[in-house]
Amino acid sequence: MKISEKKIEKIYEQILSFLYSSSPKLFFTVQIAREIARDEEFVKRLLLDLKDKKFVLEIKKNPQGIPYLKRSRWKLSDKVYEFYKNN
Repeated sequence: MKISEKKIEKIYEQILSFLYSSSPKLFFTVQIAREIARDEEFVKRLLLDLKDKKFVLEIKKNPQGIPYLKRSRWKLSDKVYEFYKNN
């Protein structure tokens, strides 16, 4: 089953909107997937696409500086946050 580019763009918007509304809090992939009601692996792929476009930042360490072994937290990049804030 293939999802159209238009629908993927809408899901990108949902992810960015959720991260903006909860900023500056960081979220694990599973939390974002649960919030937008999508499969975790699919959301991870979309988050990695957004990371490549520099819309989100991937945090791979906990607050104490210890690297996560199998998970990542996500937040909006500063430029995207300012864009949302001004519009």
